[in-house]
Amino acid sequence: MSSLNRTVGLIVLLVMGPRKPDERGLSQSTENAILLAGAAAIAVVIVTAITLYVTDRLPR
Repeated sequence: MSSLNRTVGLIVLLVMGPRKPDERGLSQSTENAILLAGAAAIAVVIVTAITLYVTDRLPR
């Protein structure tokens, strides 16, 4: 069974070639963190604006 697995692995390697490493790494993570922080900041601004608007419109 082991020789069958090795044969199939060798065939797949020869047909598909070696896999290239993913080089996105830190820059992709940094981009995601910046986008998430920006989205959170926008959400805070919107919630604050709505809260101030509703609080201002409440009868005293």
